[in-house]
Amino acid sequence: MILAVGLASCVEPLYGPKFDGVSVAADLRAIKVEPIPDRIGHYLENELIFALNGTGSTPTPKYRLVVTVHERLSTPIINSVTGEAQAGDVNVDADYRLYKIAGDQQPIASGNVTEFVVYDRSTQRLSNVRAARDAEIRNAKMLADQIRTRIAVALDNRKT
Repeated sequence: MILAVGLASCVEPLYGPKFDGVSVAADLRAIKVEPIPDRIGHYLENELIFALNGTGSTPTPKYRLVVTVHERLSTPIINSVTGEAQAGDVNVDADYRLYKIAGDQQPIASGNVTEFVVYDRSTQRLSNVRAARDAEIRNAKMLADQIRTRIAVALDNRKT
């Protein structure tokens, strides 16, 4: 029992206030997301802004996040009778780098995240276009969650 109480006092929440009063969530809100080109970049940029600062507040940025996105589309399943694609997949790789606004230009955090979403295709062209867009939006949400978590861990590790 005493050991459990002792170990519990060593655990700190990632997004909540720390014992020293510093909050990773406040640092996440202070990240400015640089514009990301292309449609998938637009989706990812919006998801990152919401994931990092869903409060609607506009604090003075302390960090800037630079993300480059590479997207690949393919049709892995082909109907052998009709020769038409039955499924499509959207692969997205995102390289991210987090810099301090002031000071040296060495990245605080950097890395690569990858997401892969499969969608069904039909004989209707508009349906295929919409399904591919929905797959891009799902990819953007999952990438934003991964990037936010990795940045939060990197910012938390800097403080300890």
